[in-house]
Amino acid sequence: MKRNKNLKTALSVTAVLLVFAAVFGLISRLLSPKYMTDLEEGSMICAYYSQAQDHDVIFIGDCEVYANFSPLEMYRSHGITSYVRGTSQQLIWQSYYILEETLKYETPKAVVYNVNAMRYSEPVSEAYNRLTIDKMRWSKQKIDIIRASMTEEEDFLSYVFPILRYHSRFDELTCEDVEYLFKTRENTFNGYQMHTEVVPVENLPVKRPLPDYQFGDICCEYLEKMAQLCRENGVELILVKAPSLYPYWYDEYDAQIAEFAASHGMSYYNLLTAAEDIGLDYSTDTYDAGLHLNLNGAKKLSAYFAQLLVQEHGIGDRRDDPHIREIYEAKLKLYDEAAAKGKEI
Repeated sequence: MKRNKNLKTALSVTAVLLVFAAVFGLISRLLSPKYMTDLEEGSMICAYYSQAQDHDVIFIGDCEVYANFSPLEMYRSHGITSYVRGTSQQLIWQSYYILEETLKYETPKAVVYNVNAMRYSEPVSEAYNRLTIDKMRWSKQKIDIIRASMTEEEDFLSYVFPILRYHSRFDELTCEDVEYLFKTRENTFNGYQMHTEVVPVENLPVKRPLPDYQFGDICCEYLEKMAQLCRENGVELILVKAPSLYPYWYDEYDAQIAEFAASHGMSYYNLLTAAEDIGLDYSTDTYDAGLHLNLNGAKKLSAYFAQLLVQEHGIGDRRDDPHIREIYEAKLKLYDEAAAKGKEI
């Protein structure tokens, strides 16, 4: 009799704990930012999971990849299948763990890493960390990326239990928080964020000398780890500097990357110096005065870089594959419709 009573008590306690956990999880999910119509960059990291993982090229890096390289233009011009796993202010250790996570899902022929973040040796802010980390799936890589990225003011548990960080959002909840409680929508085209506005380059800030141009040890360490990870998985690592005019990419930075690439037998393309060959016109091809390219500029850059991938790296044309063609024709239809509307999706 006593045994039955203990069993009932245990079952009751378990039921209460399960209900509490469900309610706690639901409230936590409700309060977490959805990144659907505001700060859409925060949803980029999770959009990848729903895509067919059959990409010959993966781009990794900060806004200079997701704003400048259009995978659909590379497919249209050269039949290359690719995806951009970029996020705002993505630091190199974040790029490394995102790459490590990506290789759990697929093994591309090449990984293209944009080296702009080599200039940052410390976390920039919690806000940027959240845009990269919040929507990642839980995995060893997410745990590693949190630990590597946290600022001194951050707490690991706030990533595990978002309610600890976002409890004050009760007064800020909108219809979006309810609409996207259990669903998301695609905000990019294979990771590319479309902008059709035109804001020409007029005046750039003065290029000031720096007290030290040497990349930090942690950046060099993670670039080495990235190269080793690619070697171990039979993936070619290609380094690029996107043709963004600002922040300045100093010659001293360029020399260090060129030396690293040469010593590791890999390719490095400084696309800033190739602007004329690409056909870029900074009076028409940027949406924010030279920081990033607009759709017109991205079309030029993507076609140019796709040709490099074909000619110099042997990336093949997949347009003859019926399955691939069906997927990309549907994507191109939505892409062209958004471009015709002249606005971001």
